[in-house]
Amino acid sequence: MTSPLRFVFIGLSITSSWGNGHATTYRSLLAALARRGHLVRFLERDVPWYAGHRDHFALPNVQVALYDSLDDLRTRFGRMVRTADAVIVGSYVPQGDAVGAWVLREAQGVRAFYDIDTPITLSALEEGRCEYLSRATLAGYDLYLSFTGGRALAELEALGARRVQPLYCGVDVQAHAPRTEAERWDLGYLGTYAVDRQPALQTLLLDVARGHAEARFVVAGPLYPPELTWPTNVDRMEHVAPPEHSRFYARQRWTLNLTRADMKRLGHAPSVRLFEAAACGVPVITDTWAGLEDFFEPGREIVPACDARDVTAMLWHCSDQRRRAIGEAARRRVLASHTADARARTLEGYVDEALATRPIRELEPLRRAAGGPSRIRLAPSDEVA
Repeated sequence: MTSPLRFVFIGLSITSSWGNGHATTYRSLLAALARRGHLVRFLERDVPWYAGHRDHFALPNVQVALYDSLDDLRTRFGRMVRTADAVIVGSYVPQGDAVGAWVLREAQGVRAFYDIDTPITLSALEEGRCEYLSRATLAGYDLYLSFTGGRALAELEALGARRVQPLYCGVDVQAHAPRTEAERWDLGYLGTYAVDRQPALQTLLLDVARGHAEARFVVAGPLYPPELTWPTNVDRMEHVAPPEHSRFYARQRWTLNLTRADMKRLGHAPSVRLFEAAACGVPVITDTWAGLEDFFEPGREIVPACDARDVTAMLWHCSDQRRRAIGEAARRRVLASHTADARARTLEGYVDEALATRPIRELEPLRRAAGGPSRIRLAPSDEVA
């Protein structure tokens, strides 16, 4: 990193983790960028379903502002967007394609798209039903950051995306660390309900629970249909706020990771929850997908499972010594490769490279604004309250 950058993120939500994994991702990444000396701002559409479930806690040196509409965004934050070194629009932003088109016209720095839902985006674009991104806007971004690696990157390039780079989720290891708690559950799962994920939950947790009445299980997360029938030995929690995730994981002997169908189809799509649990030193049983071995070593740092028999074998035929060793090995891997600080360094490199290779005709406004190459100074009137 040559000098601090001014980042503006326009994302789905950082103030509420209810029903989405975006907030946790943004909180850890933006906090890491701020620790590294960057000026970081996050703009979020004020919507009722998140307003009623705010669990935002202040992040040092990260400024957050809410806007009411696209017009409000343009009016209040136009100069901020124009003078940022990098403006990053996230997936699932309300009116996201219109927001992105405005950023492409307005911003003079790097204009990037951060796709936290790449497999879903690709499917939606193919079917012509993506509300937050069109093919035309996709092709206009200088940088396309993808939560999913592997062949998804080539598919994005085939659609016209420029400078496609993986930016996987990372974990705040200050907030996620081993804790001493009384174990309450043999196996647990934390995740929002999804139709395409439910069969795996049924096979790898609920069927196991029904066959072992003496054991204890937990499923935490919102939006599960009220008509679902739960085994009597499965505890239900509607929501676990991010500050409580470490404690929640620590009360499980094993935790379960499940993957959306589109993400399994493409592979190379680790979830935030996977890294969180591993950072807490809790051993993870996961469904299988291509590229898993790029993030954790199967059998030593994580345990893949295809059916209930695989889960049962680990719950009742794996020694405590091996179980703890798997959790400890996963935590070491996270600390070495999957922290939020590591992702922040990766993002710095992408943005610096994009700034350095912008066409000369686009660099001139940056130089005039910053008094030097590839950096912009923000006017005091644009500070977020």
